Amino acid sequence: MRLFVGLGNPGGKYARNRHNIGFMAVDRIAEDHGFTPWRARFQGQAAEGMLDGEKVVLLKPSTFMNLSGQSVGEAMRFYKLTPAEVTVLHDELDLAPGKCRCKTGGGHAGHNGLRSIHAHIGEAYHRVRLGIGHPGHKDRVAGYVLADFAKADQDWLDDLLRGISDGAPMLAAGDAARFLNAVALRTAPPRSGTGTEGAKPGKAPAAPAATPAAPEPEPEARSALQRLADRFR
Repeated sequence: MRLFVGLGNPGGKYARNRHNIGFMAVDRIAEDHGFTPWRARFQGQAAEGMLDGEKVVLLKPSTFMNLSGQSVGEAMRFYKLTPAEVTVLHDELDLAPGKCRCKTGGGHAGHNGLRSIHAHIGEAYHRVRLGIGHPGHKDRVAGYVLADFAKADQDWLDDLLRGISDGAPMLAAGDAARFLNAVALRTAPPRSGTGTEGAKPGKAPAAPAATPAAPEPEPEARSALQRLADRFR
């Protein structure tokens, strides 16, 4: 069994904030994979479903970001889970918008939601870091993360959320590499080749036929004496 936690703040006021991208990610998983309706549990909203044969509980803490660990700890105790069975999806200032990285353990880098989770369950849980970019100066961070995504962000944001949903079964199976590959197929799909027209995708164009080598001259048939005589004619 796995617990996927999306971080964010509850309420319509915050729904489209950059800080709520974790909520958006688990919402997309629930919608695409036929999870149960959300219901109030564990000081948050929870939904249950199956991903590639693995039972998964999705959790959106309603405690506000700074107290997220209370909700996560309660859900872990109820299901008797270890930190290794918990994956937290959260916004990441240190990644460019649309980038996605996986991490296990380590520090919280000042993220208040992760700080709270660290305090309640330790650091040995998995994380999916969802890039939102940095405003450029630390004094602008609070206003930036609590502002809505811009219209210009909608395309990459939708691609990222689709990719997370596509890769959710791999994430539940603990295969971070395949999960990231599924995300990349949405956010950075391979470009079609620019080779010879008519070449099949995925195949290198055929090498041009080699130019036939010039025939070697036949050995001189006349004797050396005859060739010397030619010089005096």
